[in-house]
Amino acid sequence: MTRDKNNIRVAVIDMNNGVANQGMRGIQEVLLRYQKETAINLSFDLFDLRLKGEIPDGSYDIYISSGGPGSPFDGIGLQWENDFFALIDELEIFNQKNEHQKKHVFLICHSFQMACRKFGVGKVIKRRSTAFGIFPIYLTEEGENDAVFNGLPNPFYTVDSRDWQVVNPEDIFFSNNEAEVLAIEKERPHVHLERCVMAIRFTPEIVGTQFHPEADPVGMKLYLLQEDKKKAIIENHGEEKYLDMLNSVDDPNRISLTQSLILPNFLNEALNAFQEA
Repeated sequence: MTRDKNNIRVAVIDMNNGVANQGMRGIQEVLLRYQKETAINLSFDLFDLRLKGEIPDGSYDIYISSGGPGSPFDGIGLQWENDFFALIDELEIFNQKNEHQKKHVFLICHSFQMACRKFGVGKVIKRRSTAFGIFPIYLTEEGENDAVFNGLPNPFYTVDSRDWQVVNPEDIFFSNNEAEVLAIEKERPHVHLERCVMAIRFTPEIVGTQFHPEADPVGMKLYLLQEDKKKAIIENHGEEKYLDMLNSVDDPNRISLTQSLILPNFLNEALNAFQEA
């Protein structure tokens, strides 16, 4: 059965485990704005997976899974992680069996790291220190040609908030040969550490980012003005970098641009697939 492009159902999976943050608000804001700008009857339901064990079924057209606190290994052996991986398996199988109808998935931060574990992509490791702030992200050649990043400069700026990361040890990368690295972090010649992977297309329909494309200036400014966040950024990056981040919040060519393009580009890609079908 071909989906009605004008009645789209989106499942939003909340991985925040009850911890207050701006991410879910940002995702919902993007969806509501997209609905208004396109006049498409797009509806979405929220599923609190880690705290309440809620998981969407396979009937939705599009899936977005959020970032969240803690280790991407926290769910090992728990029902919520098993349910999450089972859903990804179900969507993969659906996409393989249906040539003219596809389910598209976008995975953010914590969900991205879990997907890297599931797909056997790179190596998921703990960082020496927390990364938090607004940083440049560099597109690979594959990323420059990927529809999700259409309209963004290279590099572009986005919100990065993580204690864990995905690296590519010795270039022995994917057991999943469909996967492509789309973006990596900035080069740091003075730091003898690998550049971590910032975005991957796991399959033609499943894509994820280490960073937060849903982040917006309002939410980011609230974070930056928190005393603990301010202290951590200054300790790790210096006061000049902290002030630069505050200025970046108000720069329309930085996180505002990223928020206005990446998830909407993903939605366009999913909807175009319905239209083609």
